[in-house]
Amino acid sequence: MKKKFIFSSLLYIILSVFIYSCSSSEGSDIKTDDPEQAFRIAKRKFDDKDYLEAIDDFSLIKIKFPGTSVSDKAQFYLADSYYHRDEYILAAYEFESMLKNYPLSPLLPETRYKLGLCYYNLSPKYSLDQEFTRYAIEELELYIELYPEDKNVRDAEKKLNELKDKLAYKYYRTGILYMKMDDYKAASLYFRSVYEEFVDSDWADDAMIGEADALINAKKNDEAKRVLERFYKLFPKSKLKSKADNLMRSIG
Repeated sequence: MKKKFIFSSLLYIILSVFIYSCSSSEGSDIKTDDPEQAFRIAKRKFDDKDYLEAIDDFSLIKIKFPGTSVSDKAQFYLADSYYHRDEYILAAYEFESMLKNYPLSPLLPETRYKLGLCYYNLSPKYSLDQEFTRYAIEELELYIELYPEDKNVRDAEKKLNELKDKLAYKYYRTGILYMKMDDYKAASLYFRSVYEEFVDSDWADDAMIGEADALINAKKNDEAKRVLERFYKLFPKSKLKSKADNLMRSIG
């Protein structure tokens, strides 16, 4: 799987997790040497929504009881505790660790789904950099592919469509911007990327009309005609059909 966290703060994040984990283990009040009992204590805090204390306890369990029957569960609930505190970067880091270190755990479907949700929640508005949006799409698609019958697939599909619409809209708005700058070649490329990459998005038919308009302005009528003919085939019930008709008539 492609490495995540390809951004400038990678080292800072990893060091933060390490330092916090060490300090958290010192703050835990777990005294038992029984890993199962230790896990029950930590899980009770998690269930009571005492997530900060749960982080202390699960961090201690990771260090004190490696390779035991509770190791994968402690790793998962450590990540999930961060998730419930809206600390999505730290949660993603721990969910990634879960996937790497416990590939046979029964918690893997939930782990991959939650990893996708971390990136989903980090996805910003369309006008900003969409690195986290792409991470979320990748993870949610992989989750659906690997676990098509899992309980959270429907929600994952809904969020996946939302994320793709966001990227499609970003490309579409970029195309509009280039149209205003009279850069019809760039506009055409961005419009085309919408319907080629996100043909099921809400902006695919808008993008085809946009590309046809850009091509007409660039005096490429034959290409514009082909785009419009494809529009009629792909979106016969589109509300933009009248615009397509007007553009087709302008070509002659």
